[in-house]
Amino acid sequence: MAFHRESQRVSSSEVLQALAEGQEVRLDRCTVSGDLDINRLFVKGEDFDTAGLKTRVDDTRRIVTFDQPISMTSCTFEGSVFFAPPWDRPGELSVRFEHDVVLNSSRFQSPVRFSGAVFHRLGSFDGCVFGRVCCFRNARFLARGMFRTVTFEGYGLFNGAVFEQEAFFNNTCFSKGGNFTRVFFKGRTDFAGVYSQSKSVPVYESVRFGRRRYGDDETFWRFIKQAAQEAGYYQLAGESFYHERCAAFWRRFRGVGYDELSLWRRVVRCLWGVRLIPELILGRLLFGYGERPVRVLVAGLLVIGACAMFYASPYAAVHYRSAESAEPLSVMDGLYFSTITFTTLGFGDLYPDPDSGLTRAVAMAEAISGASLMALFVVCLSKRYSRG
Repeated sequence: MAFHRESQRVSSSEVLQALAEGQEVRLDRCTVSGDLDINRLFVKGEDFDTAGLKTRVDDTRRIVTFDQPISMTSCTFEGSVFFAPPWDRPGELSVRFEHDVVLNSSRFQSPVRFSGAVFHRLGSFDGCVFGRVCCFRNARFLARGMFRTVTFEGYGLFNGAVFEQEAFFNNTCFSKGGNFTRVFFKGRTDFAGVYSQSKSVPVYESVRFGRRRYGDDETFWRFIKQAAQEAGYYQLAGESFYHERCAAFWRRFRGVGYDELSLWRRVVRCLWGVRLIPELILGRLLFGYGERPVRVLVAGLLVIGACAMFYASPYAAVHYRSAESAEPLSVMDGLYFSTITFTTLGFGDLYPDPDSGLTRAVAMAEAISGASLMALFVVCLSKRYSRG
């Protein structure tokens, strides 16, 4: 038995009663009046028959389970839509959807809350317009979560949500900002084309991605970067750019369709990824894609220190200009010679023995490293601190 309406005006009480009776709900291009609040089923004075409602009490929390398909597409909801506990009693109710929940292309004129809801199968909100606050706080999507081309005219709150499989937010607009604090994207994630129309930067503390080694977080960090740039938070934009480039590196390393490849083809793909080693060492680890100047400074100090220890060892042959033969350098003289070699100053009071190929090779390598690292440091420092 199905509760099916098309291009009609339907009261929220009718929809709630159909849900309580376990009927399949199918609404197409309908207008739903009143508050579609699941808590109304348990309010004294509301005339609902809940004999067929699947509910149980776990400690102090009531768990409501809907195992029928729910499809309300291209509908307009005039009142609030709450499949969540009251704001002031967040642990009182939990809603679980055992079948597909499809609300595509619907418009919600009032607040929407699916806080703590569990979607065991498809949860699709493609093309929806949320006119007020929309809350999916601590929701769990055990299958695919679809939020493509959605417009959040109010705040979009996803803090604490978990996406076990795929999560798609393609071309979605967060007009007043969003909250992705402690969100865990375990499967494939796509934020391509997501944008913000305000100067508000989404909150994303402790956001996690289960497929970081596949580069799935690249589009998310691109969204944060663009929002931060438009809001004038250039340092935050730089941090997001760094994470975006790290994700892009892993995406290029794995390549498209890595999971579908056989074991042998995966090995070949990884071997082909050796071509990215220069970028890994120089671009990411050392240069930090222009966002980690301290790394370059530390690398320079390490080179100076290592070469100083070599110059002060018995294996090196360095002449004092005033001496007739090479003599072992003290630690301070070794550090001095290493510093002027690294910076390519070359005062001439110390120089490598012409007959010591090892010492001259080390000095040449240090000079080349010094010139390169100093240039990198200047570029990285100016890029990091000269935005705006």
